[in-house]
Amino acid sequence: MPTISNASFMTLVEQKLNQYCQERFIAPEQLSNTQWFQFIASCSQFAILQNFPANPPLVNTRRVNYLSMEFLIGRLLGNNLMSLGVYQDIDNFVARYSKNLVDILEEERDPSLGNGGLGRLAACYLDSMASLSQPAIGYGLHYQYGLFKQHFNESGEQLETGDSWNRDFYLQQYHRPDFQQQVGFGGTVTQISDEQYEWQPAWTIQGEAFDLPVVGYKGVQQPLRLWQGYSEISFDLAKFNDGQYLQAESHVIDAAKLTKVLYPNDNHQEGKTLRLMQQYFHCACSIADLLRQHLAQGRTLMELPEFEVVQLNDTHPALAIPELMRILLDQYHLSWEQAWVISSKTFAYTNHTLLPEALEQWDDGLVAQLLPRHMLIIERIDRELLAKVRAEFNDEEFEQAWRETAIIIDHHVRMANLCVVGSFAVNGVAQIHSDLVVSDLFPSYARLFKGRFHNVTNGVTPRRWIRQANPSLAHLLDNHINGDWTKDLSLLNQLENLVDDPHFQTAYQEIKQSNKQVLADVIEQEIGLKVNCDAIFDVQIKRFHEYKRQHLNLLNIIATYLELKTDPQKDFIPRLFIFSGKAAPGYFMAKQIIQAINGVAKVINNDPDMQGKLQVAFLPDYRVSLAEKIIPAADVSEQISLAGKEASGTGNMKLALNGAITLGTLDGANVEIAQFAGEENVVIFGHTVESVRQLREQGYVPRSYYEQDEQLKNAIDALANGMFSDGDTQRFSALVDNLLNSDYFCVLADFASYREAQQEIAKRYKDQTAWSRSAMLNTARLGTFSSDRSIRDYQTRIWKK
Repeated sequence: MPTISNASFMTLVEQKLNQYCQERFIAPEQLSNTQWFQFIASCSQFAILQNFPANPPLVNTRRVNYLSMEFLIGRLLGNNLMSLGVYQDIDNFVARYSKNLVDILEEERDPSLGNGGLGRLAACYLDSMASLSQPAIGYGLHYQYGLFKQHFNESGEQLETGDSWNRDFYLQQYHRPDFQQQVGFGGTVTQISDEQYEWQPAWTIQGEAFDLPVVGYKGVQQPLRLWQGYSEISFDLAKFNDGQYLQAESHVIDAAKLTKVLYPNDNHQEGKTLRLMQQYFHCACSIADLLRQHLAQGRTLMELPEFEVVQLNDTHPALAIPELMRILLDQYHLSWEQAWVISSKTFAYTNHTLLPEALEQWDDGLVAQLLPRHMLIIERIDRELLAKVRAEFNDEEFEQAWRETAIIIDHHVRMANLCVVGSFAVNGVAQIHSDLVVSDLFPSYARLFKGRFHNVTNGVTPRRWIRQANPSLAHLLDNHINGDWTKDLSLLNQLENLVDDPHFQTAYQEIKQSNKQVLADVIEQEIGLKVNCDAIFDVQIKRFHEYKRQHLNLLNIIATYLELKTDPQKDFIPRLFIFSGKAAPGYFMAKQIIQAINGVAKVINNDPDMQGKLQVAFLPDYRVSLAEKIIPAADVSEQISLAGKEASGTGNMKLALNGAITLGTLDGANVEIAQFAGEENVVIFGHTVESVRQLREQGYVPRSYYEQDEQLKNAIDALANGMFSDGDTQRFSALVDNLLNSDYFCVLADFASYREAQQEIAKRYKDQTAWSRSAMLNTARLGTFSSDRSIRDYQTRIWKK
């Protein structure tokens, strides 16, 4: 808890400001926003060190070691000031010098440490663990360039450039050279005895730590520890993605390349090699650091599961399992049985996907080449598993069960399987997803490891996604809720008594309209489009992937445009469709969808017949700070993935809590949002998991939908005939062909239902009183989607004691 008062801290700030200005021979009034940001950041760091204790002693509880390849933490200064309880004090202080704290905070650059929902979930969980005083440490990589910075060329194609966030000069981090780790690759393994092996790596890479303090709201400060490999080299992203950085005959990759970018492009062998090395580097540094801290407490290796738990955020850190086994076996000379007891009680695994292509597999030859000792350990885990499967399943069942459960199969190491076998708990991230993990993805594992599978529905931190992103709404909640809703989001249910109060409704509506104007200004600044703030702001912001079905949204926009062109006098509620998100550099179809959206936007936004009626805004380079502008302004939240494909989603929660109506399928957390908000306060459409399965069993023929639905046919034909590609009939031919002849994610099968749902949205929006009531009930009833609740679920269901 804080050790100095706000008044004492602000007195110190005044003293430091005088010193800061004297050193620069400048008056406070003359400081630029950049200088103000640097000054406030230094004060914040001082306050963090003074006001917050380090982790409490690890007595009778487990520390969580959260391993994730992504931590999409966003800007930190505003969040830290809020957690310190001095945000308003600093705001008032800078106002004395005619400065606006909001403008000053805009000087901060988003750290490029993540990309999508996986990384943002990790950041929310670190925030909640610190706020709940759950002992924890996050482990990630100190990327120099993140994923990439997104631009569009004249034809609307996504272009990628290095996204440097000046990591070496980031003001809110601490370099920890005392935590150096040496990580080996390649080499040979010598068997010393029946149980003992010695690995002699061909080369080693040094990892050093950088700590970003995660400041809990009225909680504790805990580190996000990021590992970096060292050396100074020039960097060319285009050549990097083409694999030209590595000659085929060379085994040695410069250390710095390991932490250059998030997710190196792996559509070539060099990229695969680098990505696997990156994952092992992350795991090796983190496990070594975990053991260092555990043993420094005077505890034994056998006590490791009692005091430490390693939460694997997806399969990327799966190599932590054989790495811990290697250390226990080869460095501490434990028996296999002793090492497995320790390891298998230490790891827990969160599954984030049912998509086969997203369940990582590595060529066993590559694993053996880079990590020969680990490959031997994985092979033994696989042999031990084989004996269990033979004992559990009869002869008729065995072949199918082994094909499902084997870690090594068809010369590939399946990382999800390694995680399930090597963990004491496996959880999905929404109830429907967790059920499908058991019934569809791992049914044989569920039979083999009874009690291992759980559900923990995702959540988002209310500190970031309401209090910081939507301060006007936060102020309204402060004035009408008894208790600190920022710490206990279930208190939002008190708003139910106010949804029919005309004064409260008016205040809520005015906040939404004000937020829409803020976003309108951002859109005009970012892409030069002046938008109609009285339109429905219809938002789809997320990573681009076919299963998320941004192209379903696109086809509806085209159909709507063609309809308005045919009947300009049609009664129509103005609509602004807002997109933002990135496609992986090697994902051609996702990039085609982005280009098609940009092509459609160009035509619609320049059509004088559409002025004030229909507009499309694609905001480039999606990031946390941009999401903080979009989410509070949204009227409609597009959550339209094919049922059974989205594990949970967290954007759906952020948008709904800020008063956007969910337009979605019964997929992921949409199911629970509809349950808690009330089905009358969301708009659900499309096939269910069961009907999708039936559709496939009957033999899905997407072209039949095209031939039977005139609106759909017209939309696809317009995309094909060059209407949105400057007459180029080949530009979107791959996308059109995919829709008509493949359409694995059933876009055409759901098109008619989606169109009806969009019409229902327009119908509801006409009655602003009823619409606002539904929006307010979404805010009031969805407090369960706090990441604090998620962490408490992990504490009781997974980590326990």
